[in-house]
Amino acid sequence: MILETDRLLLREMTLSDLDALLLVLGDAELMRYYPKPFDCEMVQKWIERQRRNYAQHGMGLWAMVLKATGEVIGDCGLIWQEVEGHQELEIGYHVRRDQQMQGYATEAAYACQDYAFNVLGRDRVISLIRPENIPSRRVAQKNGLKVVKEILWRDIPHYIYAVQRSESKLLATSNLSEAEKSKFKA
Repeated sequence: MILETDRLLLREMTLSDLDALLLVLGDAELMRYYPKPFDCEMVQKWIERQRRNYAQHGMGLWAMVLKATGEVIGDCGLIWQEVEGHQELEIGYHVRRDQQMQGYATEAAYACQDYAFNVLGRDRVISLIRPENIPSRRVAQKNGLKVVKEILWRDIPHYIYAVQRSESKLLATSNLSEAEKSKFKA
């Protein structure tokens, strides 16, 4: 396990997560902001890429696991992205469609932001989000990220959402009261 919140565990992906992640990354509606939904081979390569990230950087996108059931419902984590010639630490997330609107992406992304600032000592994190991806934009906004620029990234318009450590009002998610957590429901 890498991170834990009240409801979630974030852990390294393994190939045994392929079927669970195919339900997320292979969902055409969920992946409408990507060039196309993933097939089984693409999900396998996704997992292998994350495993390389773990070995090389000590982080990547991690499997998002519901503590109550042990079920993998998506991924969330920290990945290095090249943006306009600079390396930026991005918080990325995907949640299975039937598990959305319960605040899981917000909770997991918040834990990742806390980890980036308070464990890794980073001063800034970003999320690259397509302008029309309103659900992901809401997650970023709830976690204090703001649009700082619109760019063409991989030939597609994206907003760079960012937050500086000095701007963040971070508390560890596991320390939030139920009332505070309710603010993160997406």
